[in-house]
Amino acid sequence: MKKVATRFAPSPTGPLHIGGVRTALFNWLYSKNKSGTFYLRIEDTDKERSKDEYKDQIINSLKWIGVENDGDEYIQSKKINDHINIAKELLKNGHAYKCYCSNEEIEEQKKRAKQKKVPYIYDRKWRDKSEAEAPINVKPTIRFKSKIDGTSLLKDLVQGDVEIENNTIEDFIILRNDGTPTYNLSASVDDYQMNITHIIRGDDHKINTFKQMQIYLAMKWDLPTFAHIPLIHTAEGKKLSKRDKASTLDDYSTIGIMPEALRNYLLRLGWSYKDKEIFNKEESIKYFNLEGIGKSPSKLDMSRILSMNEHYIKNMDENDLYDQLSAYCENYKHKIPNEKSEIIKNSLRFLKNKAKTLEDIYNNSKYIINDVINFNQEDLKLIDDNAKRIISEFSNNINKIDEFKRDNLEPIIENLIKSNNTNFKGVGQPLRIVLTGSKFGPGIYDIIISLGKDEVQKRLSVQIS
Repeated sequence: MKKVATRFAPSPTGPLHIGGVRTALFNWLYSKNKSGTFYLRIEDTDKERSKDEYKDQIINSLKWIGVENDGDEYIQSKKINDHINIAKELLKNGHAYKCYCSNEEIEEQKKRAKQKKVPYIYDRKWRDKSEAEAPINVKPTIRFKSKIDGTSLLKDLVQGDVEIENNTIEDFIILRNDGTPTYNLSASVDDYQMNITHIIRGDDHKINTFKQMQIYLAMKWDLPTFAHIPLIHTAEGKKLSKRDKASTLDDYSTIGIMPEALRNYLLRLGWSYKDKEIFNKEESIKYFNLEGIGKSPSKLDMSRILSMNEHYIKNMDENDLYDQLSAYCENYKHKIPNEKSEIIKNSLRFLKNKAKTLEDIYNNSKYIINDVINFNQEDLKLIDDNAKRIISEFSNNINKIDEFKRDNLEPIIENLIKSNNTNFKGVGQPLRIVLTGSKFGPGIYDIIISLGKDEVQKRLSVQIS
C-alpha cells in the first residue's frame, strides 16, 4: 500500500484566501493522521499574474497558522517540459489532437451557445480531421480527446459517488498554441510525478477532476483518491471571494486573532468530531478524518472566530500569551518597552479580561505602555470641580501608605465615597480618566496597583495642577 501523500497547490496570483487555508489545513491534517507526507506546490505557470510577493505571503501564512509542508516547495514552472512531453505522448497515442480553430471561431461558438442558453462545449471540429486539411501558418492548440459515450464515475470520499455523462466534458485544451500547458494537464502530471495519493480540494474542482481522471486513464496511471470539500460562504450565503473583508490571514492577524484559535475555528468549519469543540494541534491530527466533513457549504462567522479567540486568550498560559501580545505589538502597533514588559506580564490577569483579540489587550495596556497619556476629550469634560477635589484627596491619602495593595486602597476609596456623598463610580471614574485617559478600561484597583505609587502620584499631580 502506498504511503499517503497530499498536496496543497495554490497559484501565487493574489494573497492566500481563507478557504485555501482551510483546504491546506485539511490536507496537512489528513497526511499527518496517516503518517504521510504533505507537499506545498506553487502553481506559478501564469507568468503575467504570478508574483513572488504572493508566493512569500502564501508560504508565510501557512507557517503562521502552523501548517508546515514536508521538504521544499514544489515549483510547477520548473516542470513545464515534463508537462509538454506528456501532451506529446497523448498526441502520439491518439488521446489528443491538434486543433486549428481560430479565436474568432471559438468566440462565435460561445456566442451561439449563449444565445441558445446552453453551456458552451467545443464542437470537436478538428477531432477526426487529417493533418492534410490543416491551414498553413496557423499554430494549433492540442486538445485532449475526451470520451464521448457512456458515463464516468467519481468515487468521492466526501461527496459520495458522482456520475456524469461523458459527452458533457468537452475536448479540453492541454497545450495552448504558444506551446504552454494548461492547468488540467500540469496538475495531472505533477500529481502523478509527486506520487500524490489523495487529492483534497474545493468542490468547485469537480469538473476538473473528471478531466484529470481521463488523462490518468489515458496514460495508464493509477488514479489517486479524490475528496471534494464544500466551499466557504459569507454570512449572507454567497461564495467567499478574495475581495471580501476578512478573506486573508492578514485580515485576522492585524486585529489580533491568534493562529491557534483561527486554526481551531477553520478545523471546525464544516468538520466535526463527536461534540468536541476545542482541539490542540496534537488532537487535531489524532482525530481528523474525511468522514467528519459535511456536504454543505459553511458560513464564515466572525463572531464565532472572536469567541474562539477569547477562549484561547482566557485559557492560554500567560507567558505564551505575553509572547503573542509582544509579537503582535511589534508587528502592528508599537514595541513594548523593555522596562514595561514585566508590568504588563504581571497584569495580564486583568488586562485580558473580556478581551476577544490581542488588539483588545493592547488597548487595555496602553495606559502602561505609554508614558504620556492621550486623553479622550469627551471623557476629560467629566473632570469637574467635584472630580478634581476627589482626585486631590485621593492623592493626599495615598501618600500615607508605603505599598499599594487592595487591602489598604479599599478603605481610602470607601472614605472618599462617604465624604463626597457619592458612589463607587463617582470616585473610580475620575481616577480612571486621570490615570488612563479614558473612562473605560480595567478596574480601578488593578490600574492603581499596576502603575505603582510613583507613577500614580505623577499622573495625579498633572491633573491637580
